[in-house]
Amino acid sequence: MKSDLKIENGWLADTKRVISPHFSPRPDTNDISLLVIHYISLPPEQFGDDFIDRFFEGTLDPNLHPYFEEIKDLRVSAHCLINRKGEITQYVNFNDMAWHAGVSNFQGREKCNEFSIGIELEGSNEQPFTELQYQSLAKLTQTIQQSYPKIVKDRIVGHCDIAPERKIDPGQYFDWDYYKGLL
Repeated sequence: MKSDLKIENGWLADTKRVISPHFSPRPDTNDISLLVIHYISLPPEQFGDDFIDRFFEGTLDPNLHPYFEEIKDLRVSAHCLINRKGEITQYVNFNDMAWHAGVSNFQGREKCNEFSIGIELEGSNEQPFTELQYQSLAKLTQTIQQSYPKIVKDRIVGHCDIAPERKIDPGQYFDWDYYKGLL
């Protein structure tokens, strides 16, 4: 599979952008060497609204759903989201640090946000991801690997791998073999 995506100055060209204020400069942009796969749905188990955009943008109205009241003070982001239709939205420049990993550790190194790119899939631990999401994720991964060659296959992990006591995503329905086979 060949990717038709292109990264220019840390941004995907011709891709929807919703700019998140929840990011920091990286300590070293030459150290980007890990890709972390997550899932998210807002509210839980519901898909298709713009609530994830609003959440990462810091504008989610806590009055719209009881769950939003619970998360109203969280300041998180990811570099990109792939929705159920396979459409990609970018929130944070790849050269900056998105706030996606939290307390984390990869191969003895803490603070994974400093050296990783975070990709969210619109989904949950209760149902499979779509074929369109896998196709987009594979293309996005290939594009990221071209621009950030330290991200090799064994440095593509789930949130569960870097924060196993806190997180389970991308969850039981994420087909790692299929995804990595597409690469």
